[in-house]
This record gives sequence, C-alpha cells and structure tokens, in this order.
Amino acid sequence: MSGGLLIAGTTSDAGKSVVTAGICRWLARQGVKVAPFKAQNMSLNSFVTREGAEIGRAQAMQAQAARVEPTALMNPVLLKPGSDRSSQVVLMGKPVGEMSARGFFGTTGSVTDPSSGAAPAGDRLRGGRQEALLATVLDCLAQLRGTYDAVICEGAGSPAEINLRRTDIVNMGVARNAGLPVLVVGDIDRGGVFASFFGTVALLSPEDQALVAGFLVNKFRGDVSLLEPGLDMLHGLTGRRSYGVLPFQHGLGIDEEDGLRVSLRGTVRESAVSSPAGEDILRVAVCAIPLMSNFTDVDALAAEPGVVVRFVDRAEELADADLVVVPGTRGTVGALRWLRERGLADAIARRAAEGRPVLGVCGGFQLLGEHIEDEVESRAGQVEGLGLLPVRVRFAREKTLARPVGEALGEQVEGYEIHHGVAEVTGGIPFLDGCRVGSVWGTHWHGSLESDGFRRAFLREVAAAAGRRFVPAPDTSFSALREEQLDRLGDLIEEHADTDALWRLIESGAPQGLPFIPPGAPA
Repeated sequence: MSGGLLIAGTTSDAGKSVVTAGICRWLARQGVKVAPFKAQNMSLNSFVTREGAEIGRAQAMQAQAARVEPTALMNPVLLKPGSDRSSQVVLMGKPVGEMSARGFFGTTGSVTDPSSGAAPAGDRLRGGRQEALLATVLDCLAQLRGTYDAVICEGAGSPAEINLRRTDIVNMGVARNAGLPVLVVGDIDRGGVFASFFGTVALLSPEDQALVAGFLVNKFRGDVSLLEPGLDMLHGLTGRRSYGVLPFQHGLGIDEEDGLRVSLRGTVRESAVSSPAGEDILRVAVCAIPLMSNFTDVDALAAEPGVVVRFVDRAEELADADLVVVPGTRGTVGALRWLRERGLADAIARRAAEGRPVLGVCGGFQLLGEHIEDEVESRAGQVEGLGLLPVRVRFAREKTLARPVGEALGEQVEGYEIHHGVAEVTGGIPFLDGCRVGSVWGTHWHGSLESDGFRRAFLREVAAAAGRRFVPAPDTSFSALREEQLDRLGDLIEEHADTDALWRLIESGAPQGLPFIPPGAPA
C-alpha cells in the first residue's frame, strides 16, 4: 500500500485545492508517482475524462499537477447543485439522479429520476446510500493507492461539521477508514486562524483527533517571525506542529470548486493586464447567469494579452463590450428567465441585430436558440428561447459526456461536452457542433478556446466585427501558462513548507501519541 495524506481545511476556500495541487506537483517533480483524490465534490465546474466520466475540474487540474491522466477514480462522487436545496448526483462519472440536501445527508429520501420525479428501480443510493457511497469511495482510494506511490486527498468544507460527521464520506470518514494522516489548512488572511485550528481539532472525537498531525497556514502577508510565537503556542496547546506558512500570492485559485469570487482570483484572468499586441484591447463581458457552470471556459480568452474579461449582471454593462459570452448553466430555463427579467435578453438581441459578437456555450448556446423542450432539468415543458440561432433543443434523460475533436475557422479544435440538451440545428453556418448566424456563435463544446490557433482565429473575427484594431499575440500558449501556474504551486510547497516532514507524514502516517483536546465531538 502506498503513502497517503488528507488535506482538510478550517473552512471552505481555505486553500485545500491549491495545496493539494501544489503537493502533487512537488512530488511529481521529485519523481514520485502521485495521484489526487477527492471522495465527494460539490461543484458546477466539471470536466470529462478520456473514458467519458464527469469529475470536478479541481481534480482534473490536480491530476495535471501530478502529471497523470484524470480518471473517475479521483472523484467518485460529484454533486452538481440545481438549486439551494438539491443537486444532481454523479457517481463514478455518470449521473444517477437528483437528490435534496436533506435526502443526501439525512436518513430519509432517495435519488429521483429527473425525467419522472420517481425513485428509479435498483437505485444504488437508496436505503444505505451513505454506506454504499463510502464503500465506493474506499474502493476507488484503494485502487489508486495500489497503483501510485502516494495519493494526496482533498477534504471538503471543514472536518468539524459535527452535524454531518455521522454520514461523512469525504473528511474524517475517509481518513479513519483508510488510516490517512490529516493536515489542516487555514486561511490566515481571513483572520482568526489560531482559533480555527484549535476549534477544528477540539470538535473532533478522540479517534479522529489521533489522525490530525498538524497545521498549514495559508495566505500569510508580512514577516513570518511575527507569526512564529503564535505557532509555538498552538503547538503547546494542541501537541501538533505547523508544517509551513505559505505566503499570500495572487492568482493561485485555478480550477477550484465554485463561486465567482474564487474564479476571479485566477492568474490566467489576471494576465489581462498585459499590453495588447495590436493598437486596441478587446473587452469581453460574461453574463453571470444563475447556476453558472464551467465559466473556466473564459480563462483562455483572458490569457490573451489585451483581452479584458469581466462578469456582468446588468444590461448597461454590455454597452461597451466587444464580445458577450453567455456561459454554461445547470438551469437553462431559469437562466433564460433571469436574462429577461434583468433586460439582458433584450440587450443581447439588440447586439445581434447590430452585428455585434455574441458567443453562447453549452447552456448559453441552448438559450440562444428558438425554443427549448425541457421535461428533465426544469420540467417547464416548451419554452421560447431568444431566437438568435436556428436551433431547437430537447432535453434528454441521458447526459452527453464526450471529448470531441474537430475543426473551425480553419483550425483544429478540442473540447468536452457535458449536457442534457440535444440541439437540432436547422440553419446557419456550421460551427463546431452548433452554428453561426452573423456575429452570433453557439456551441456545446466547453474548453474549445484553449486550442490556441482556434482562439486566435476567433478573436480576429470578433475584432473585425467589433471594429477593433486588436491583434492576438502570436505566441500565447494556454497550456504553457497553465503549466507555469502549476509549477508556481509546486514552488510554493517546496519553498515554504517543511517538505521533509511532509514526506514522513505521507510515508509513515500521523505521529503516535498525539494528545486529545477537549471537549471532543458531542455525543
């Protein structure tokens, strides 16, 4: 059995995804065969593996950091929110239905067939679903540990969610069953990191506490010597050491879980400050529609020098945009309603009539069409779309998961598809799997703009339609930029963490005799 480590956090967005990726890249550079793992992920940013499985984009990014091909084993359970109260459950890369939060974490309820609202026969999650899910999770982890020298696991939220501990399959539930040491990451930039570290440990049972080896401080600004007395006192109070203090660095939030605020931290997006290759810049406005998914598609646009990307939710913010992007969504009909309520639908229609560029991706492509027949996602029946593209969409029960390759604008393109909507294109100029009418483009392909030649050709078309003297830089490589980011994460671990102690932890497990910190988990 190989070594392993679970990266937990005092809160969501403490930096677990980034730290996991950084450790994976550091180990890969040392010649260690390493894989990432997250038992259960909740995210609208997902990816399709080569075998056609849907997993969280964070785990795909971590696999790239580890220099291995992502697989469903690395993220066996993915929850894709459809509202504040329910999510689509994706098990081993395939959707198995919708479930309420109470049904998923509680003791009652079952996954429902999205097309009928009834629980499907033979449902693998009915009854003892948490036990079944834990068995699947542990089997996936065991397979990875049997193949790799080390597996770096990422937790979710906080391990001290005492209301969810009984059904936990991603934090201490995994650590206990797999005998993994746990490192707790805290975001000191938020404040209260010492209380968060102490409180996290003190709310765990004695058995869980025995696996918590220590702490890693994230996003520190200033002189580390000023922090050291606090770390020494924390060691005295908990018997657990610090494994490093990572400095605050802009642009490390690549392909994390969810949330627009997280997304906008990405270095690729920040690269928009680079000077343009031509005389003008290009302004891209991304409609921040509800349940926005895979908005990472626009990272590749922002990677281009002179392209400025911003997320907008008001019609007037489209006025000076050279390109409007309508991204993917887990709620196409709801997003269509939102666009109309805010006046964005009319503003987009005016742009199209004026020949000003609009790009719809996946759900955004669907709502640009003539009408949508949805008895699966929203169950709204037939709904009129914006009518900007000659496309009719029917939602199918089975989800399309694919990694297509094709050609557009004279360039080779690769992408990935994740959608229930089946599009019937009845006119226009073919564009990937969708079409183009004038300066309105639509496609189901996520990730297509990461193909450098195609992205440049597309931006030249946009600039011409917008009347901008913008010229794409001839040498921007999105994959090279991503590799630079991942190396920065590896550098962060190598330069600011105690890597010798980290390796001992991965190889040998949590130190013996760690003290119990009262009061422990409530009965």
